[in-house]
Amino acid sequence: MDLDPRQYENVVCFFFPAINDNDIHSVVLSYLIHNCYKESVESFITSTGTKQPADYLEDMDKRKRIFHFALEGNALKAIELTEQLAQDILEKNKDLQFDLLSLHFVELVCSRKCTEALEFAQTKLGPFGKEPKYMEKLEDFMALLAYKEPEKSPMFHLLSLEYRQQVADSLNRAILAHLNLPRYTAMERLIQQATVVRQCLSQEAGKVMGVAYEI
Repeated sequence: MDLDPRQYENVVCFFFPAINDNDIHSVVLSYLIHNCYKESVESFITSTGTKQPADYLEDMDKRKRIFHFALEGNALKAIELTEQLAQDILEKNKDLQFDLLSLHFVELVCSRKCTEALEFAQTKLGPFGKEPKYMEKLEDFMALLAYKEPEKSPMFHLLSLEYRQQVADSLNRAILAHLNLPRYTAMERLIQQATVVRQCLSQEAGKVMGVAYEI
């Protein structure tokens, strides 16, 4: 059941007080910084007169390079730069380490370097097989070697840009957390809050309708 927008008015005002230009600027700036749009950040600050958050900008260039290397599938370079910027971060986040190593494995498979891919899997990915939670993923990646055209296999999604984007986003969030910066943008947090409010309103509306039917 879709709710009458008027039902949101009082609740929205409670959770989201009146928004001024400074609030909007902060939301936009948070998004630009999170995604490493340095030129856009500088232009936005100049045009709006917003205060420059120096601590956020300090490592943006490094994060941007790391993000793009991961997105392009050059995982080994992304790992190298990550260890320079945030030492031990991957040792403390095995899931992320596995995902980055898997990107390199996928690049070897796509380049038809199957022997090299197998050796890499045995030495770098194999140790993860000691933990049950990685077994299914490992099986999916290894299955790619069985196809002459892995992009046409049932595991084709592992070769996709969407998968690389997911890993790159996770890496970016992990680095932000390591630098004591927000893992999520203000825009994302607002959307999450709005979603929770809508769910609560829907539940309350359901209860009201239930009582009405009983009457």
